[in-house]
Amino acid sequence: MRLLYAIQGTGNGHLSRALDIVPLLQRRCDQLDILVSGSAAELPLPFAVKYRVPGMGFLFGKKGGINFAKTFWQFNSATFLRDIHQLPVASYDLVINDFEPVSSWACQRRGVPCVALSHQSAVLHPAAPRPKRPDPAGRAVLRHYAPSTAQYGFHFQEYALGIATPVIRQQVRELTPTNEGHYTVYLPAFAEELLVKHLRYLSSTTRWEVFSKHSTRPAQHGNVRVWPVSGPAFLDSLRRAAGVLCGAGFETPAEALHLGKKLLVVPMKQQYEQQCNAAALAHMGVPVIRGFKPKHLAVLDHWLHQGQPVPVNYPDQTAAILDRLLHEQLPSLQRVGAATAVAGR
Repeated sequence: MRLLYAIQGTGNGHLSRALDIVPLLQRRCDQLDILVSGSAAELPLPFAVKYRVPGMGFLFGKKGGINFAKTFWQFNSATFLRDIHQLPVASYDLVINDFEPVSSWACQRRGVPCVALSHQSAVLHPAAPRPKRPDPAGRAVLRHYAPSTAQYGFHFQEYALGIATPVIRQQVRELTPTNEGHYTVYLPAFAEELLVKHLRYLSSTTRWEVFSKHSTRPAQHGNVRVWPVSGPAFLDSLRRAAGVLCGAGFETPAEALHLGKKLLVVPMKQQYEQQCNAAALAHMGVPVIRGFKPKHLAVLDHWLHQGQPVPVNYPDQTAAILDRLLHEQLPSLQRVGAATAVAGR
């Protein structure tokens, strides 16, 4: 059995999930090839990647949202279409896709089944929480960015059949959490200078450990320590933290909740998935702020002094989910192949 596992490489979340999924898939098939699109992640991968393509990613800005000008400027539509045309998806028994557009559209073009295994699949489920303010354009982008023929999703809670709790990578499951009093900050859509300014204004005594995509070397600004993004350093900071201040992505909030850290999230502007995540987390009792205006700082201050962790139960069920996916999808692919052979006689 030959499998292609395609991963969105813009940001670290999808790749961190792949650290657990790839070894499990390797034990379940004769050949597993990996495709990664995008290049905005800092997470090193301990497995071979057969296909690396630019894909169609979004670039973070420095004021809490996506930099659409840079995103548009770096996107090469001719390369994107060429990669879709050249990717040999028909040579695999199954294509598993974690919100990766090149393999998804290559499958769409050739009529090849593409199975989504992603957080986005769960976000799009009718039972998943939604923000109060509708965003038809944002929902349309999420739905059509990487189309699929079957969906298996991960979310903060099991909202419906087919939605599982998060994949917590073994590196995190093996951590022994402590509380050394500092707060870990990961807000890649904000400039380092902006974060330092607001965090120092908020509290002159709280110790902050900020991990910044915009920083190239460590720096100390009073009670705020800034680090370049680094997997081992971030995990160590997360393990020892009293709490976590981060965007409303999926993997970092899920890992913070799993480790029993109190959590506050700042969803990215004009990013529908993060708005949906924020709605889900707020329903669970996690405080949400929309920026660092004075009205938001009061919520931050209350969280610092009176906030509590939100209890969760995230069992390790990744292997069972993969077994279910393969059991359900491979027989259907074999029937499709048999029907095609009969029709071609």
